[in-house]
Amino acid sequence: MRYGVVEFNSRGQAISIEEKPKKPKSNYAVPGLYLYDNNVVTIAKALTPSARGELEITDVNTEYLRRGKLYVQKIERGFTWLDAGTSSSLQDASAYVQTIERRQGIKIGCPEEAALRSGLLSVGQFEDLVKAMPDCEYREYLQEIMNELNLC
Repeated sequence: MRYGVVEFNSRGQAISIEEKPKKPKSNYAVPGLYLYDNNVVTIAKALTPSARGELEITDVNTEYLRRGKLYVQKIERGFTWLDAGTSSSLQDASAYVQTIERRQGIKIGCPEEAALRSGLLSVGQFEDLVKAMPDCEYREYLQEIMNELNLC
């Protein structure tokens, strides 16, 4: 296994996290999307390198778990997690994303669109971002969003 695995109790709370386990305790991969408070700096500075000679993000998460401050959100149906930790898995993920984008006519991972649709960006802020972008396929996509929502 090339990624961390989280184990949950019967109440759905995380009770353990293991980095690259040989015998995983669950089928829940840790996809690598983390949001931390300012305590992460102190926690990271206190870490010692692993046997691989690296500071492990799992050790940071384990410390939050030990402190009772770790919250893990299970990703429900309709979401996809793609491993991109090796060159071949990155290529697989890229091909998957490209296929979905072409077939559905949407961009995956478009923060400007998500922020606009969720109300985190105003129409004016969205327009300013689009205007500041160089001419490219991504800008054209965002302009299509403006057209679709009648923002032009």
